[in-house]
Amino acid sequence: MDVWFFLIQALNGVQYGLLLFLVASGLTLIFGIMGIINLAHGSFYMLGAYTAYWLAAKTGSLLAALVLSLPIAALVGYGIETLLVRALYKRDHLDQVLLTYGLILVFNEAQKLIWGSDVHAVSMPAALNWSFPLTDNLSYPVYRLVISAVCAVVALGMWWVIAKTRFGMWVRAGASNREMVQALGINVKLLFGLVFAMGAALAGLAGAIASPVSSVYPGMGDSVLILCFVVVVIGGVGSVKGAFLGAILIGLADTFGRVLVPDFASFSVYAVMAAVLLWKPKGLFA
Repeated sequence: MDVWFFLIQALNGVQYGLLLFLVASGLTLIFGIMGIINLAHGSFYMLGAYTAYWLAAKTGSLLAALVLSLPIAALVGYGIETLLVRALYKRDHLDQVLLTYGLILVFNEAQKLIWGSDVHAVSMPAALNWSFPLTDNLSYPVYRLVISAVCAVVALGMWWVIAKTRFGMWVRAGASNREMVQALGINVKLLFGLVFAMGAALAGLAGAIASPVSSVYPGMGDSVLILCFVVVVIGGVGSVKGAFLGAILIGLADTFGRVLVPDFASFSVYAVMAAVLLWKPKGLFA
């Protein structure tokens, strides 16, 4: 493995890790702050990808599709939290698992009814459909660099919202003592609905920006969901910083595993998780 090939795979791993972080950060908000085990979180990733494909075909612009797919995912997430999830906050985790697993089936069947079972390609914007030359024989797609940049900006913005704004203070306080926050006059139901919608929007954004690279196909959110739970466990439940570092580790492990030991690529991800949990059983930033 020469230096340039290693660099390309490292860039691929970081890009994949940042994309995983977008999905996992929403999951860690919902799971770590609200205490909801949302198995349907990967379905929002699929929803973002399919709405981006559909809107890009209608508008002829991937950028417009990205902008429009965000509120769609957020509204669907808010509706699900309001109508279904809200009743389960004080129920057992088994009830949450059963409900959200049922939502996976509903999302998958709705996807087949609306868009069918074919695999769809999403065209990249013409301005980004070129490669940055590294050597005479090697280059790197500019769109992948754009994905990394967008994910990094969203990660920074999310940290700022959670750590530096009044809304983030309410969210952190609501996670610590929901009853006290409500007694202080803050609408906790609305607050948690917005958090759930934000998590759904992050997953939808990840699916939308990844659609030109990974294509759009049925059940695409299922494998992403498993990796996102791995990321949340590695980083520590409820830790956005931990989700970021865990996502980068998993992205690099998965990418280099596919290159170096393709027969054991999936094992490499769980090997990293096992190693981290042996070192810190509650995750990196519990």
